[in-house]
Amino acid sequence: MKVHILGSAAGGGFPQWNCNCANCRGFREGRIRAQARTQSSICVSADGERWLLFNASPDIRAQLASFAPLQPARKDRDTGIHAIVLMDAQIDHTTGLLMLREGLPMDVYTTAPVHDDLSSGFPLFTMLKKWNGGPRHHEVPIDGSSFTIPGMETLKISAFPLDSNAPPYSPRRGNPMPGDNIGIFIEDTQTGGKLFYAPGLGIIEEHLLPWMAKADCLLVDGTLWTDDEMIRLGLSQSTGQMMGHLSQSGDGGMLEVLAGYPGKRKILIHINNTNPILNEDSEQRAIVESQGVEVSFDGMEFDL
Repeated sequence: MKVHILGSAAGGGFPQWNCNCANCRGFREGRIRAQARTQSSICVSADGERWLLFNASPDIRAQLASFAPLQPARKDRDTGIHAIVLMDAQIDHTTGLLMLREGLPMDVYTTAPVHDDLSSGFPLFTMLKKWNGGPRHHEVPIDGSSFTIPGMETLKISAFPLDSNAPPYSPRRGNPMPGDNIGIFIEDTQTGGKLFYAPGLGIIEEHLLPWMAKADCLLVDGTLWTDDEMIRLGLSQSTGQMMGHLSQSGDGGMLEVLAGYPGKRKILIHINNTNPILNEDSEQRAIVESQGVEVSFDGMEFDL
């Protein structure tokens, strides 16, 4: 299984267009060593030709241009995107569908609540019907059962619900239900490689532990360094937990969780522009790397 990181940042990317935090201003002025990042998305493939896209970020056009296999030019109109899985209905993970409208119809996999939100509160599926009928929707089961994508049968996929709120525009905001946000476990039945992917992970729930234990690589939420990071900087009134993200530092933080999985590859993704680990010379980045945890970047790729 080939895994390619198209985007490694949280919503707004890095640097965020309207943000003058120490990271964003420092990057623009050349005062910190860091890499620009687009909004989080990955793609996986068993053969290097047909790719399964996870989330369609607002930065999808730049991401496609940065990765040639997604535009293989086999015919006049073409894409290497074989299908799309949406892990939630957040704007940061779905508006890229609008940029892909010329390529419709495409097979798009979501849970029932996500499809409901994208047909009502933020009706992308309804809007896109004007382009060749729009996305071909397939429901993702969240009972732990596995499914495969036709044409990519060697990748066995399992989805599981994550504790999270519904998007701000959702009629269920404040009253979420299982399936508003999911994590993914992918097994390559040819190589035996196993990936656990959860870019929005606020709580390590009991039902996640067996999936994490089985994985060769844990690609997980790296949004914030501290839970009150955005509040301390005066940029938000919400904690990381309120936004559905487990901070890296502190008791019970992501680094402590990952320390319980020695021998596995551990990578942080969905990194907010305020997170000091983006500064490659920061104390926090040194702490992460000293614990054998990697910080993903746009263009990062690996095989499992």
